[in-house]
Amino acid sequence: MLQLDEKRRGQVHLVLKQAVLADKHYHDLAEVIESIDGLAVSERIKNHMRQIYQILAQAEAQVHGCAVDKTHFHEVGNAEAIRNVLAVCAAVEAFAPAKIIATPVQTGEGTVVCAHGELPIPAPATAAILETGIPTCEFMLPGERCTPTSAALIAYFVNEYKENPLGL
Repeated sequence: MLQLDEKRRGQVHLVLKQAVLADKHYHDLAEVIESIDGLAVSERIKNHMRQIYQILAQAEAQVHGCAVDKTHFHEVGNAEAIRNVLAVCAAVEAFAPAKIIATPVQTGEGTVVCAHGELPIPAPATAAILETGIPTCEFMLPGERCTPTSAALIAYFVNEYKENPLGL
């Protein structure tokens, strides 16, 4: 399991204790939530993670035309993706920002190869999340610049969008 080791000098350290999920092709929302519930982290971090995976499940359900509890996660349900979500949630808890501001999201262009085959960028689940009101901008370099996981993290944590948050 993944657990928050400790905070040292303003840094968050995560330690992998054992595998989060069995290695298989896909995981459903219930399996991911069960693994989140087993993490040795604060209830607040777990709640953030559950909500983020709920956003992902809603996007998958929309794309596949099925109920949320019938969705299957491929890449976003693997141990690496869960660790990434945990790391962001732990960092947000550790730094406790009053507000999170982001610029419009760069999606990239071209195609991406995933468990569903070759898909256009942004991938359908990413597009479904971004269409909930997240501003985007063109980024003319090939490749995926915003994944479904990063879109869900942005949707959940970002309070405000600004073209130039630093005022430069």
